[in-house]
Amino acid sequence: MPNNITDALSHEPADKRIVILRLVRVSGSISQAARDAKVSYKAAWQAIDTLTNLAGVELVERAVGGSGGGGARITASGEKLLAIADLLAHSRNEVFASFASKELLLPRSIPILSGMSVRTSMRNQLPCQVQKLVTRGQVVQVYLGLVGTGLTAPLIPLVSRITKASAELLGLKKGQQVLALCKATAVTVAKFQPNAGSTGGQSLTGEAIRINRSKAGDEVSLQLDAGLQLVGFSVANSGLKNGSRVLASINESAVVIALAS
Repeated sequence: MPNNITDALSHEPADKRIVILRLVRVSGSISQAARDAKVSYKAAWQAIDTLTNLAGVELVERAVGGSGGGGARITASGEKLLAIADLLAHSRNEVFASFASKELLLPRSIPILSGMSVRTSMRNQLPCQVQKLVTRGQVVQVYLGLVGTGLTAPLIPLVSRITKASAELLGLKKGQQVLALCKATAVTVAKFQPNAGSTGGQSLTGEAIRINRSKAGDEVSLQLDAGLQLVGFSVANSGLKNGSRVLASINESAVVIALAS
């Protein structure tokens, strides 16, 4: 396992996984950290495991025995990661406070820029607002509203299906601003047919603006009715052309949620 502790900090320093690691340091217990963070014991361990995978070094050691049956101790590498996280958070806040105070950035650009340190292969990154969360067993349906480009544009509905543990770690709640991520290959584009249902889950309507044709299928860039851009694929020889009204179908499980700030 490579030792690259900086990879564990490639996301927002206030990531709840970092919060959980701090809580383990304070309490010396995974279960207590989970209670303090208001997540499940399983979600807390998932947070530690993910950070450990990213860092490539052990961040927490299990302690055997004791009145509570054992505990957990932050390793030297864990302490180093938390120290770096604190410095990054402090520096980051100073930078954005400086820009915001001088009004050099639009308010909406601040959360977008704060998430630009995250590099991903997912080409579709859509700003959203959490509308509601519906829990069914260990799965949570997160109902989102796509934020349109106009100030008065209505929110366009989109749904993401994630695990309960993931929802807990992200700390999702109604009204929260997030990013919805989706691979272009997970978006199926077809000609819009009135009263036609989706062929692969939920559907978004828009207009084709760029089409790259190939024998394996056409890559279609479209502008959604909310004004946002989306990329997907249609079958070869679909007959679509620039200006065509299209329907983009996305399965709920293909929509990934990321925190933008």
